[in-house]
Amino acid sequence: MTTVLFQMWRPFRESLVVAHRFYIEQAERRLLSQFEDIESEADRASEEWLEKNGRLFDPERHDPADFYEAAYDAGIEFYQLLDEMRDQTRLSVVAGMFHQWDKQLRDWLVRETLNWHKGQSVCAAIWKANFDNIFDLLSGLGWNARAEDFFTKLDACRLVVNVYKHGDGPSFADLLARYPEYLDRSVSKMAPRFGTEYVDHSHLRVSSQQSREFSEAIVAFWRSVPENVLDSEVSEIPDWFEKAMIRDRDTPK
Repeated sequence: MTTVLFQMWRPFRESLVVAHRFYIEQAERRLLSQFEDIESEADRASEEWLEKNGRLFDPERHDPADFYEAAYDAGIEFYQLLDEMRDQTRLSVVAGMFHQWDKQLRDWLVRETLNWHKGQSVCAAIWKANFDNIFDLLSGLGWNARAEDFFTKLDACRLVVNVYKHGDGPSFADLLARYPEYLDRSVSKMAPRFGTEYVDHSHLRVSSQQSREFSEAIVAFWRSVPENVLDSEVSEIPDWFEKAMIRDRDTPK
């Protein structure tokens, strides 16, 4: 008889989408909305500097232009600091959404596996598996998720989050080579001509549009998960998963 190995229950699927959208909407409303008018805030910072330091102005010794220039510089510095904070906040939101998706996917795989296979080695292997391992498993189960439209955005999101968390390293090299659009625009345009010697993790940038695209990819993923994965649809189980199953079978109960 055909056995259902993995099942995406419709109400559960909807709950995942609702939870994700709630996270995004609240992050926009409670966090990112605070940076909507940083230009005006920078102007106020410039005015406040002038008010604070204006009493030090001595017409006998000072040039008014110097004070206005210093106030302007204070506003520029304030803007740059807020702009950097906005970038960091958006990256933290992106990291949060990716980690939420990643944990929910692994948790679902573990719970569904335990319905037909008992043992902790497989559970541990699923939690330990990297991004490519997980998609190898999905492919072996009969769903080639790599061929779906959302995959490129999920893959880029993974690299962005890794670079945000770890800085320079293999993920940054991959991001630079495959998805340079997530680096500072001026840097990504200059790199092909002048090389990448001076490009590093500090140039990581994600726009509000790119963040929305990551979010849409996660929703598309959950919408695309097959409702039922049958044992008759399994083509090839990845070695890491099969070895974990064997360890469970060989472990004394």
